[in-house]
Amino acid sequence: MEPSPLVRPRSFVVRGRKTEAQTRAIEELWPSFGVDFDGSPLDLDAIFGRTAPRVVEIGFGNGENLLTLAERHPDRDFLGIEVHGAGIGRVLGAIRDRGLANIRIVRHDAVEVFERGLPGGSVDEILVFFPDPWPKARHHRRRLIQPEVARLLVRALAPAGVLRLATDWEPYAEHMIEVLDAEPGLVNLAGAAHFVPRPDDRPVTKFERRGERLGHAIFDLAYRPAR
Repeated sequence: MEPSPLVRPRSFVVRGRKTEAQTRAIEELWPSFGVDFDGSPLDLDAIFGRTAPRVVEIGFGNGENLLTLAERHPDRDFLGIEVHGAGIGRVLGAIRDRGLANIRIVRHDAVEVFERGLPGGSVDEILVFFPDPWPKARHHRRRLIQPEVARLLVRALAPAGVLRLATDWEPYAEHMIEVLDAEPGLVNLAGAAHFVPRPDDRPVTKFERRGERLGHAIFDLAYRPAR
């Protein structure tokens, strides 16, 4: 029996316009690097044409982090999930220009992809970097990191997998750590209620630079499965 879909507000609002180059990149390159998600489980070995460690980035934005990590780690496969066409077009163009073969893109709600598309234990690393903090109190229920989503992330992680997150919005950092520390399937790598040091391998993106210009502290979190 298929699981019942989660009923929750979406954590995103589709906005922004694509440039002509981004539109053209999607038209030309989607057949090679895009994954049309129809609600069925994804066969990652078939999608990437090999078996390798798998990294999923939720909401990759303009793709700075996704592209940099894929270049640094050609031995890993990277599945980027995004809903905004401009970022998808930019990443597809960069995949072509940089000659990358280890990135695939899904344009869909990440919660639904984790709910129905990613088999249990199929992902070695999940990245959630600088998600929309939805700062107004009436919008907090739209935040991606919620107990029901945490359970989906745990299910997708391999036994030795890692969930990594970062934000420059302190109230959201506190919300994340409260939700994730309370999830029995996860263990905080820094210890309960603590943040990890900034990983050396995490590229500095425009979102992080903007936060620093505004005087925001950067908060990194890391969890492994409890099993």
